[in-house]
Amino acid sequence: MALDQLGIDSPKNSEKAEEKEMSFFDHLEELRWHIFRSVVAVFVIGIAVFIAKDFVFNTVIFGPKQPDFITYILLCRFSHWANIGETLCIAPPDFQFVTPNFGEPFLVHIQVSLVLGVIGAIPFIFWEIWKFVKPGLYERERQLTRYAVGICSSLFLLGVLFGYYIVAPFAVSFLAGYNLPGVTPFPSLSSYIGYMVMLTMPTGLIFELPVAVYVLTKLGIVSSAFMKSYRRHAAVVIVIVAAIITPPDVFSQVLISVPLILLYEVSITIAKRVEKQEKALMKT
Repeated sequence: MALDQLGIDSPKNSEKAEEKEMSFFDHLEELRWHIFRSVVAVFVIGIAVFIAKDFVFNTVIFGPKQPDFITYILLCRFSHWANIGETLCIAPPDFQFVTPNFGEPFLVHIQVSLVLGVIGAIPFIFWEIWKFVKPGLYERERQLTRYAVGICSSLFLLGVLFGYYIVAPFAVSFLAGYNLPGVTPFPSLSSYIGYMVMLTMPTGLIFELPVAVYVLTKLGIVSSAFMKSYRRHAAVVIVIVAAIITPPDVFSQVLISVPLILLYEVSITIAKRVEKQEKALMKT
């Protein structure tokens, strides 16, 4: 005989009852703890990054300005393999940074630690979001979204790596090698860090497009037919977004635009699958 028939609440029933009894302020308290744990994770990783100063700056942050960066090496090898000579053998010129503002190195160090702390803690942040949302989902919805944390984290990190290894090297080479008559460039450390953040973090967020389309299709806000009919408009918007988040060179804009257009096409396919699933459920 089931426990609930004996007047004894089973663990599942107790959990459901507890979830139903949670008030608005209880939800706020729960959200506060999820946010607090996420912030703690960011600070813990940020402190580790802050301590590993030499490795972080010499190997990671300043990597795209070094001629032996992996992207430059692979591009040059591909150029030789494709029999096009030194066409793709690019590398930034040797340049040093200036810090015109007092205390700028320390402030930049903190900024880098926080940004890398957020990037490193993204899987945990998504996990905390999932734990907060999970109690409000039906069992079927929980099953459908059980891989959401892994998918969202992977897409974000893939976007960050794409911006770091693909977009950033071309942008750094272009900007560092761009000169005007009578002008001697002395790039500041903060401007370089600003560009690196701009070329990686937004790219990671943009790579979440398939997840956003999945959710919006589930909510009935967008459809595959809608996305198909506005495909050309979306391409124009993508090019504009790429122009905003990349330096003013055509090659970097193309490097961002092409993957985003491909992601848009993948999102159309995802919307179709969601619509088929919804129709199948309506029939049953």
